[in-house]
Amino acid sequence: MAAQELGADAAVASDLASQATAPSHVLDSESQLSQPSVRSTTAANELEAEAELAAEPEPEPEPEPEPAAEEPVDDWEAVDDWESGDVGANLEKLANESKAIDEEVEDEAELEAKAEAEKLKEAGRKLKERERKAREEEEARAKLEAEAAAEADRAKREAELKKLECRQKRLAREKRRDDDRSESRLRSPICCIMGHVDTGKTKLLDKIRQTNVQDGEAGGITQQIGATFFDDATLKEKIRPVAAHLASIKDQSSSYVDAILGPDPDAPRLTLPGLLVIDTPGHESFSNLRSRGSSLCDMAILVVDLMHGLEPQTLESISMLKRKRTPFVVALNKVDRCYDWSPTEGASIREALAKQAQNTLDEFEQKKANAFTELNEQSLNVALYWDNDDPGSTVSVVPTSAITGEGVPDLLRVVLSLTQQRLAAKLMFGYNLQCTVLEVKVVEGLGATLDVILVNGCLHAGDTMVLCTQDGPIVTTARALLTPPPSRETRVKSELIKHESLEGAIGLKITGDPELTKVVPGTGILVMHQDDDVEDLKEECMKDIANLSDTLATEAKGVTVQASTLGALEALLEFLRNPGKDRQGKERPPIPVSGATVGPIHKKDVIKAAIMAQKGSEEYSCILGFDVPVDPEAQAYADKNQVKIFTADIIYHLEGHFTRHLDEIMERKRNEARDVAVFPSLFKISKNHVFNMKDPIILGGEVVDGILKVGTPLCIPHLGFLDVGVVQSIECNHKDVQTARKGQECAIKIVNHGNPNMTYGRQFDHNHQLFSKVNRASIDALKKYFKDDMQDADWRLVIKLKKVFSVI
Repeated sequence: MAAQELGADAAVASDLASQATAPSHVLDSESQLSQPSVRSTTAANELEAEAELAAEPEPEPEPEPEPAAEEPVDDWEAVDDWESGDVGANLEKLANESKAIDEEVEDEAELEAKAEAEKLKEAGRKLKERERKAREEEEARAKLEAEAAAEADRAKREAELKKLECRQKRLAREKRRDDDRSESRLRSPICCIMGHVDTGKTKLLDKIRQTNVQDGEAGGITQQIGATFFDDATLKEKIRPVAAHLASIKDQSSSYVDAILGPDPDAPRLTLPGLLVIDTPGHESFSNLRSRGSSLCDMAILVVDLMHGLEPQTLESISMLKRKRTPFVVALNKVDRCYDWSPTEGASIREALAKQAQNTLDEFEQKKANAFTELNEQSLNVALYWDNDDPGSTVSVVPTSAITGEGVPDLLRVVLSLTQQRLAAKLMFGYNLQCTVLEVKVVEGLGATLDVILVNGCLHAGDTMVLCTQDGPIVTTARALLTPPPSRETRVKSELIKHESLEGAIGLKITGDPELTKVVPGTGILVMHQDDDVEDLKEECMKDIANLSDTLATEAKGVTVQASTLGALEALLEFLRNPGKDRQGKERPPIPVSGATVGPIHKKDVIKAAIMAQKGSEEYSCILGFDVPVDPEAQAYADKNQVKIFTADIIYHLEGHFTRHLDEIMERKRNEARDVAVFPSLFKISKNHVFNMKDPIILGGEVVDGILKVGTPLCIPHLGFLDVGVVQSIECNHKDVQTARKGQECAIKIVNHGNPNMTYGRQFDHNHQLFSKVNRASIDALKKYFKDDMQDADWRLVIKLKKVFSVI
């Protein structure tokens, strides 16, 4: 029975062991639900190990020395119930731990998911907040922009209204001032001296001023406009010899000229405060300066050379005066050139003529008649001033001598009489400013200056001026008003007199800021008053530039030009850009200009000029400077970078410098191109004049067409373009020459270094003409550098040879 119980216990243990080692799906339902984690697998492994340990019987303890009658108790029996033992408790404990761990893992995953969701929700909330703030900022900005635009429109409208209001006030003020003018107060008239070069314009003024400006001018030619003011005391003294002569002969004529300081003591006196005379250049390059001067003047003096009559610039001056409807008188100058003239220094011309011999008077009458005829051909009625009873339709002529001064008092007297009696309405003094810029200069010690003609009105030192530049209007201050001493002109270097205010008409110099160098000559000056609007004055000022906008326009490729004044620069530009004839009568092409500035030549100007060489236009890598100094650093840089600087005091000498510069460059390039250029020619061999058949080949013959030159390669196209050789020398009439033209007979020596065995009679003979071997490069070289050496027939031969040699 005990054996049966032991067997039963063993079966139970075996079942328990098999149950412990069974897969997880055979465990009880609670254990099956706790398998998802790694820890559950570990717990099952531990349970299996414990079951295996439980399946093994424990070793029996050594029996104590007790009576043998007692049987040992089996350990299996010591356990009342299996499920109440340690193994069951451990299994249940492990299952609970596995479940707790799974629940903990699930809780952590859930917390992480919640945290992530919370983060996304927070990010979304922040994004919406940013978008809201951006919308608010955009709305606020749009609102501000709208307000600003509205404010700008309002300010613009207010500015326009203010400008219109100020303009109306300005126009009303100007009208009031015009109405206040009276013939009881006249301004000084402005007289412009015009005429051809070397007719004695400046010399006449020198005689009046007792100065010598003429000798101070390069070549004796007026290069810039000069202004001279004569006060009334000087004028009375200068014209007194005429009245003295009339009194001595007791001439009671009532000529309009004799109304001023004439023999009649009750006649009207001189009421003009003075006379402003403008001397303009006579050279053809200065037509723009003459035009600028004549546009200012009330009266003009046209100087005509008695010996030469009307000359090109004289005719141009007449046309200009007609166009501007300017009254003028004619000074028939150089009467002292008449044969056997007996001079009387500073005398009235009528007194001087009365002292001349009959033969001298006859020559004078003949020259005068010729001049009158030429003037009549220009649709001008002319008469000697003392014979002119109708100055409104007849031009008065005054014979003068700038050397002896004869007739100069008469000339001044005629000008003063005409202006005072016939132009009084135009000469009434008014406070409306009429001021025109003649020249822009940079003067050492003064800086940027303006030479201006104050026609009418009053100018004060410290006035705020609005001036016109190529870049737009500028507002600046007149620092100082300077004039030369009386009877001296603005170009003469003399001690200048400083004034607090000046009234027109007078020539003066204004000093100011460096931006004055940008002012455009020929434009007006406006002065700003307390109730004026600056924008209104700017608009008014810029109207003057309409006719001057293209004067200083420059080309992309050309020379660099610099001059002492902007007026001279304008004249130089006009001279360079317009084609004409040089001193030898050869046609002169226009010279392009890439840059034009006023003032001395500095290093930066040389750097700009050097760009032309980088562009492949070496001939334009130069500077033409008129009456300007060259900075030593600029000269050194120019020498280092092969930039030519040409300077001259006479404007048309610059053209000569540049022409020689072009000739030198062209000659150098021609020499470089001589090895490339091949002149067209056809040579016919004379069979009776073969002097050497081989190395070298010496043949006699005739140039059938074109130009045969030493160095010309010859070939025979009909023999597969056989290269015969190169012409080494040419002999005509037993003389060595470099060229033989069509129709000439000559002997030529031909050398063939590539094929010394080339032999006349073997490869070719007299039945074959010799052709110049041309190609595209040789034809291009002819076109570019040897055009003057080619005739029309030569170009026609080039066209034929192009077909023969298949030149495209």
